[in-house]
Formats: sequence, C-alpha cells, structure tokens
Amino acid sequence: MTEAPKHDCVLDTGAEQLGSIYARALVDAANNQGVAEQVVGELGRIVDDYLDSSEALEAVFASPRVKAEEKIRVIDRLFGETFHPSLVKFLKVMADRGRLGYVAAVRVQAERIFDEKVGRVVASVRTAVPLDDSMRHQIAEKLSASLGRQVRLEEQVDTDLIGGMVIRVGDTVFDGSVANRLDQMSRQAREGFSSQLLKRFDTFLNEQN
Repeated sequence: MTEAPKHDCVLDTGAEQLGSIYARALVDAANNQGVAEQVVGELGRIVDDYLDSSEALEAVFASPRVKAEEKIRVIDRLFGETFHPSLVKFLKVMADRGRLGYVAAVRVQAERIFDEKVGRVVASVRTAVPLDDSMRHQIAEKLSASLGRQVRLEEQVDTDLIGGMVIRVGDTVFDGSVANRLDQMSRQAREGFSSQLLKRFDTFLNEQN
C-alpha cells in the first residue's frame, strides 16, 4: 500500500488541494471561536517542532498501516494538554479519516488563508545565521511600517550568504549579503553583525519610499 506523501512534498497538486480543504475548515472553525491566530501558530509548531524533528512521528502520522485509534492516542499523549482543544480535535478528525500525513500541507494552506483573512503579507528572509528574537521583531516592524500592512516572516538559513541577508516581499528583493570571510564573521560581535544588517535594511526601505 502506498504511503502518504511526506510533508516536504506539499507542492504535489493533490496534497495542496486536500490541504486547502482541511485548512479552510480549521481556520473558519477557529475564527468563529476567536482563536484562529493561536491555532494556526500552534499547527506550525507541531510541524516544525515535532514532525520536522522526529522521523518516527512523521512515519506514524503518514502510515496507513497504523490504525486511527493508535494515532489518536499519540495525539492525546503529545498534544492534548499543551495545544488548543480545537486543534487537537481537528488532528483527531484527520487521523480518523486517514489524512494525518497531510498535516504539513494543511499548515501551509492555513497560513496562506489566515494571511489573506487579516490582510497580512509574507516576507521571505534568508540569512547566513538564524535570526534572534530581537532582530526578527525589528525586521517585521520595519517592513510593516514601510508597507502599511502586517508582515509575517518566512525564515531560511543559507550559509552561502556568509554574513548577509536577503529579503523578498512579492517581486521586491533586498539583497544585503556581504562576502565576508568566515573567520572574520566569527570574530564579529553579535550586536555588531545585527546592527550592520539592519542599517542596510533601513537603507533599502528608504530607497523604496
């Protein structure tokens, strides 16, 4: 029997369509309770913090050979006391219908649907090192002020940038990458590195206005 597609194959048309159907139901139900943002964020945490870090859990979710009852017990054990009851119930419905292997596809579509609902734009951010909370907040705040809309960051670490940052919002790209040697970067103070990136970012925003 064929295994359900893994979550990194969300570009598959079938997965995308199914993800959109379930995502719409999830967002609408959560929105009716006034918890859509919380539920969509928690779904992202499940994909990022649990499925991405555990091949065994991912296999259980996707395998048609694991009974729905067992999957539901896993959901209760892992998420029952930590995540919103609406999301836990939703995951159980997916398990019961044999669709739990598509959770990541649902996450992608749920974020897209919620972004549209609140008028939020997505900014793709590639950096040489992971963003810290302070820098993440400053980038989102500056973009939001410049665009006049809420902004959600999609982050990706790309070590080939060697100390840089590239931001894409729609068709607009800001390339703040610099070709520093790796040993030079390792000696830079974290604050100094972040400060230089944000200065280049401010310059880019000023040029757009």
